[in-house]
Amino acid sequence: MTATGSLVLVPNTLDLGADEVDIQAVLPLGVLQRAARIHHWAAEDARSTRAFLKRVAAVVPLQSPLQSLDIRELPKPRKGSREAVPAAEWQSLLAPALQGHELGLISEAGLPAVADPGSALVLAAQAAKLPIEVLAGPSSLMLALAGSGLNGQNFAFVGYLPQDAAPRAARLKELEALSQIFIETPYRNAAMLSAALATLSAATHLTVACGLTLPGGWVLTHRVSQWQQAERPGLPDRWPAVFALLAA
Repeated sequence: MTATGSLVLVPNTLDLGADEVDIQAVLPLGVLQRAARIHHWAAEDARSTRAFLKRVAAVVPLQSPLQSLDIRELPKPRKGSREAVPAAEWQSLLAPALQGHELGLISEAGLPAVADPGSALVLAAQAAKLPIEVLAGPSSLMLALAGSGLNGQNFAFVGYLPQDAAPRAARLKELEALSQIFIETPYRNAAMLSAALATLSAATHLTVACGLTLPGGWVLTHRVSQWQQAERPGLPDRWPAVFALLAA
């Protein structure tokens, strides 16, 4: 079969769990126009994808009625199993693209496949020699790094840190030598900040970014000693935060 379709990575807004922002202030009009014409979707969450497309439709009419769109969720590993999702499931999800259609990939917030599910689908599309297009949109990781003042020429993203106190502290100490970016589940944001301040060296620069692209969003960088002495900003337990650190 000749592959004439494509996989299109469609960015979402970053306001999941918060009051909705003006979608046109965050996503380019070209992205909204492209999303409006896609009929087949691979989604982290079908409900949030429908909500996204309703917002798109308020700016650019959808080419197909929302209720008729083909929205399928990304497969997840079986509960209690460490085995990867079978390759056949990713291949099945690519079927519309293999049949000549555009297939949109979208996550609940930000860029799909970056600190979010979807990379396995992109890899399957690469293997199938499908064209892949990545549309421009917000990435909380890059926005946080850009606003941090830390070393944007040499950094790493390390995902989630251990939840338990001892291994979390050990991992934080390992990360001080290079600009490192990590994230946490929103309701554990405050605990992560407290752990970082209790573990890291006093001279280490620590950045916390919260609510990026939202009204009242902020990025703050202080040395750990300054964080310890200053009044800490509130960390909403429904907004994702991005943390970054760099030893002095």
